[in-house]
Amino acid sequence: MIITCLDLEGVLVPEIWIAFADAVGIPELRRTTREEPDYDKLMKFRIDILKKHGLGLKEIQDTIAKIDPLPGAKEFLDELKKVCQVIIISDTFTQFAAPLMAKLGYPTIFCNSLEVSDNGEITGYKMRCEKSKLTTVKALQSIGYDTIASGDSFNDLEMIKASKAGFLFRSTEQIIKDYPQFPAFTEYSQLLDAVKKVCEEE
Repeated sequence: MIITCLDLEGVLVPEIWIAFADAVGIPELRRTTREEPDYDKLMKFRIDILKKHGLGLKEIQDTIAKIDPLPGAKEFLDELKKVCQVIIISDTFTQFAAPLMAKLGYPTIFCNSLEVSDNGEITGYKMRCEKSKLTTVKALQSIGYDTIASGDSFNDLEMIKASKAGFLFRSTEQIIKDYPQFPAFTEYSQLLDAVKKVCEEE
């Protein structure tokens, strides 16, 4: 029994913070987990910038409303779900993910939540659990599932390493260079074929 665990941003949808950074003209907000391995440091950095510029949840959600899944992402998910169970494990937040899940056909997603004041200011965030991607993969394994994992960033590496099979998808040149043991794909058809092969060998 196999469950495939996928990252969300950069794999199925564009990077939300990059889209928002471009929409509001604040290039510092383009920094993501591809460049910053320390997620807590990254989020505190983002929240400080939002506060400095007087931006809150509404402004980010206005940008998200205009974001569509990456070309071919929904079709890929539809085909993948015919092969095995699929869970999206993301460090994004429920307040960001909901409209994107509608566009992807409501797949299962495990993510985190933002702390938002009454005036819409983002004051903090709450992780679902510590090391959420790795913890989730290990929990699935503890109840009898093998996992396949795929993602593009530093924060995906632990779940990829811990899984029966792991694949990089549209990752950075540096991550691909540093982790040559993991096949690196750029097309959904390649990732789908790789998952199918693992499932057929089960």
